[in-house]
Amino acid sequence: MHSSISSFERAGFVRLTASDRPGVAQPVPERDVPERPWRGIFIVALVLTVLLLAAWEWRWRDFGATPGYRNSNGLWAMQRRRIDQGEGDATVLIGASRVLFDVQLPVWERLAGSRPIQLALEGTSPLFALEDLADDPRFTGRLLVGIAPDVFFSGFQYRPGLVKYFRKETPTQRAGQWLSMHLVEPYLAFDDPDFALFTVLKRQAWPVRPGRHPFVDVRKLMTMEADRNCHLWSKVETDPEYRDLARQIWMQRFGPPPPGAPTAAEMPGIIKEQITRTAAAVAKLRARHVQVLFVRMPSAGPYLAFENKVFPREKTWDVLIASTGAPGIFFADYPELSGYDLPEWSHLSAADAGRFTASLYPIIEREYWPREQAR
Repeated sequence: MHSSISSFERAGFVRLTASDRPGVAQPVPERDVPERPWRGIFIVALVLTVLLLAAWEWRWRDFGATPGYRNSNGLWAMQRRRIDQGEGDATVLIGASRVLFDVQLPVWERLAGSRPIQLALEGTSPLFALEDLADDPRFTGRLLVGIAPDVFFSGFQYRPGLVKYFRKETPTQRAGQWLSMHLVEPYLAFDDPDFALFTVLKRQAWPVRPGRHPFVDVRKLMTMEADRNCHLWSKVETDPEYRDLARQIWMQRFGPPPPGAPTAAEMPGIIKEQITRTAAAVAKLRARHVQVLFVRMPSAGPYLAFENKVFPREKTWDVLIASTGAPGIFFADYPELSGYDLPEWSHLSAADAGRFTASLYPIIEREYWPREQAR
């Protein structure tokens, strides 16, 4: 009777390995490809893929999205690289999302005659960029540092590691960035982190586990161009429901700090550290005649009230200006920098961002950076 136990399952059987057969090559198993209608299978798979992508694209265009450039690490690195490739005497903008959204590069260029380099980064203290530029002798231009108190003085970094990425970016990563910017981003509205499938799944109304503290992530707020010129997404202005969602997300910050966040007792030490590091970086820049200007960008409503309560001007902004010796523009001190539309309290509407830039630049030129000192 034929045994149902295979040869390698019999008692005492030991499978031979390559080490047991010195000089003998490991046999290559041969397996025939089964006969299938592969051409038809490929066509069906391709059609399904195209249909699913088209449906996903339609869904987000119907939501109000339009094609635009991703605010990727590679895009930031492209702009940072300009300083090291001959534009070290340029005007550079750093800060968090308010400088990114609210300072319009075309308006600045029209007034100043040259377009600044935009290195601001959403939700991230600009101190990393300030220290990086302070250590780069090739940068000899002018530097505008935007201040959003809750981000700058807390040292918060939503997107850490940009300088490391810039220093170690590989040719493959550069090529991928180029291909994405030329073949994907200008044509597909769904190519945005906020519309990624797993991001969409994550923000569904799942049951909350005991002991967890749900925190809704910031949704899409901006539309970006190839040189990182950026403005507030029109949906935040025109869709009341989406605008209310953006406000509710900000309001999460106005209550007690979530677990793991710095406490009120720890905050003075953190503020002092940020100012000390900033003063050291500014000293390096001024030693090689780089002009540094701080700008407290506008905020409004409950967001402004929160900033005034937790980061009062006399304990943050005033100390920063005194410690660094650099000049500063506080929006509330200038009537022409106040009274703009901030739909979700933190960023100007697209139209008002242009008007704000048109009001800000003449102040800068008149009081701090005269045209004849431009480099």
